Amino acid sequence: MLIGLISDTHDHTSNLEKALEVFRDREVGLVLHAGDYCSPFMIPPFEGLNLKGVFGNNDGDKRLLISKFQDIGAEIAGDFLKTEVNGLTIAVYHGTYAEITASLAESGRYDVLVTGHTHEQVNKTQGITLVINPGSAHGFDGTASVALLDTETKEVEFVELQ
Repeated sequence: MLIGLISDTHDHTSNLEKALEVFRDREVGLVLHAGDYCSPFMIPPFEGLNLKGVFGNNDGDKRLLISKFQDIGAEIAGDFLKTEVNGLTIAVYHGTYAEITASLAESGRYDVLVTGHTHEQVNKTQGITLVINPGSAHGFDGTASVALLDTETKEVEFVELQ
């Protein structure tokens, strides 16, 4: 299965649309969002995709975010998500605290750890854990990007949002 990975959209609606186009064109089976949607209006465009996510440190109205997730049949797990996909145990944590991120990666409990927060692309193995940060979908002053994870090969592809 191909999983779409996204983080740090920060209310950038046009980049969100570009990211969702990538996910739909590539027919991802699941989208994992590592937080910092910021506003609840960022959730409805995910409708029709299998979305699971966590909160980031800049997410505002969490009650309304939860409601918007529920409206489209998606799952928001609070600050931490553990899920299993095709035999892989995947953790999703925004990455607000570097010590927690490192502990999750070094624990040996997860095959994959998806993070955000730093706005920098990461694809590295730490112990047995593949650590992935798709970069920032917002882009800020740098490159806007998402990532794709193939659950069979554990290969990661970064896609720049042009």
